Amino acid sequence: MNILVLNSGSSSIKYNLWEMTEKKLLCKGLIEKIGMDDSSMTFSANDEKKTIQKVIKNYNDGIQFILDTIISETGVLESIKNITDINAVGHRVVHGGEKITRSEIVTPEVKAIIEECISLAPLHNPHNLEGIKTIEKVLPGVPNVAVFDTAFHSTIPPKSYIYPLPYEFYEKYKIRRYGFHGTSHQYVSLKAAELLNIPYNQFNCITCHFGNGASIASIKRGASVDTTMGFTPLAGLPMGTRTGDIDPAIILYMIQQLGYTPEQVNDIINKKSGFLGISGISSDMREIREAVRKRDYRAKLTLKVFAHSAKRLIAAMTPELEGRLDALIFTGGIGENSGLTREIICKGLSIIGAYLDAEKNKLTKGEGIVSKDESPVKILVVPTNEELMIALETQRLVAK
Repeated sequence: MNILVLNSGSSSIKYNLWEMTEKKLLCKGLIEKIGMDDSSMTFSANDEKKTIQKVIKNYNDGIQFILDTIISETGVLESIKNITDINAVGHRVVHGGEKITRSEIVTPEVKAIIEECISLAPLHNPHNLEGIKTIEKVLPGVPNVAVFDTAFHSTIPPKSYIYPLPYEFYEKYKIRRYGFHGTSHQYVSLKAAELLNIPYNQFNCITCHFGNGASIASIKRGASVDTTMGFTPLAGLPMGTRTGDIDPAIILYMIQQLGYTPEQVNDIINKKSGFLGISGISSDMREIREAVRKRDYRAKLTLKVFAHSAKRLIAAMTPELEGRLDALIFTGGIGENSGLTREIICKGLSIIGAYLDAEKNKLTKGEGIVSKDESPVKILVVPTNEELMIALETQRLVAK
């Protein structure tokens, strides 16, 4: 079975094509700047990568261009010689609200719920839905599967997702903790359980997805029981440009006392804060670590603030696991690639039984165990693969 995976963003489409018998990635790429004059697409296969400059006006043009490029690369992709060789399409969808709690074959009812949840994810759901509708036009009859970021966290109990607001705000408006990055948390926890040879339905872990967006999840017996992101992906850890948790009265102070409009505040807390806001250098942790090496005070402060927040939230997640934590897992661009960040975060986590091995941590590139051999809690680095997880979910549903 050949499965195309699409992640449709506000002006981009990320794509993967998988052959599922051997779980082989045939090709991948990214269309950027849809609707702009300098739009382009990257295409990678067999360790070769090329960039194609092309004006791509809309999603329909973009997805058609992806399909045309895949088919034209017959010398590279021997199993894909015709558009009919694509058997199913899996779509990343950010928000399913309370009505969708698992991956679903796309139906008119599912599309209606995705549209209904636009108010909960206005920056993502409209584009996710447009990707689905476009595929239905250009690949009629091919099954589509929607894989929801929020679905994995649907097992979180009310004590974790209810906010201490008047209860009517939950009943009437569904204001609650939803959690995000669910596909990543699910994939790396499954992979870690496999590496440690622990049955997934008995596996307790804390997963740390640290990238430009960052979240932590507490997973008990293979099910999410708590997570740091909330009603929106703004909550929890400080991130590339997002604040993470702050005193909500700061928002009122900025509007009422400092004269900012709600739109300006929204722009500040989502696009000008986090690593960028503290450091004044960049939202990219790689550039901040480089500045740390040059003894830049605000870069050091940024790293310390992030590590402090991560430690505090990791520790807060452990009681829900009722006395047994098997593993602490790092993933995402920062979690996978920054030994320094892992070292700073793990310093002091011996209190929960996690002991980092400095040499293993320094030498590990990609997947590996970086804790001391005698550490009661194993510390792992597991590269995430959300696209493969979407392909696996798509295969599972279509095979039925």
